[in-house]
Amino acid sequence: MGHIELAAPVSHIWYFKGIPSRMGLVLDMSPRALEEVIYFASYVVTDPGNTPLEKKQLLSEKEFRAYLDKYGNTFQAAMGAEAINKLLQDIDLVKEVDTLKEELKTAQGQRRTRAIKRLEVLEAFRNSGNKPSWMILDVLPVIPPELRPMVQLDGGRFATSDLNDLYRRVINRNNRLKRLLDLGAPSIIVQNEKRMLQEAVDALIDNGRRGRPVTGPGNRPLKSLFSHAERETRTFPSKLAW
Repeated sequence: MGHIELAAPVSHIWYFKGIPSRMGLVLDMSPRALEEVIYFASYVVTDPGNTPLEKKQLLSEKEFRAYLDKYGNTFQAAMGAEAINKLLQDIDLVKEVDTLKEELKTAQGQRRTRAIKRLEVLEAFRNSGNKPSWMILDVLPVIPPELRPMVQLDGGRFATSDLNDLYRRVINRNNRLKRLLDLGAPSIIVQNEKRMLQEAVDALIDNGRRGRPVTGPGNRPLKSLFSHAERETRTFPSKLAW
């Protein structure tokens, strides 16, 4: 199986956009907050340093610039899947599980329900040996050509799998981002291209999951990896979920 080395990390859409949001439960962040960070609408504090900021606090562009002017590089905040990856890498699963078990001794109502859900997800990671940071992708697998064929039609025309179009969008965005990084383009341009790479990968994995789908001729939504897998077996989602 081939692969695409991504010029910037991207989030796997199922983990932050699923119900419940496993990424949100692991980080104890709302799906809305995750979405703002992943799609470059807000900064998230990854290391508050000696400032009054809190880890995982969201900052607008204006707020970030103001804190940067006031405190300089004594704190760290970032956008995109790279920022989420840093937060995921910082998680101590053993410590988090122990803290939640202690919290459950006194927690009531919605706080208790939330703690139970978080504990289930964190224990699943710990017991499986999987790392939370693996919810962020820096390499994208490419399925074999026979699973996304091109078929010759009458008159010399060709019909191609929707997956080829979706992979092409990812490759084009990825190559453009690489060029911008090599050129040292302004950060606002780079951030916009990283966001579009994230959206291209979203569409490839599960087109339309986040909102308006990518369409082809006749305004028809292109079939993503999930659409193809779902067609093969209706039990696919349950096999992936824990």
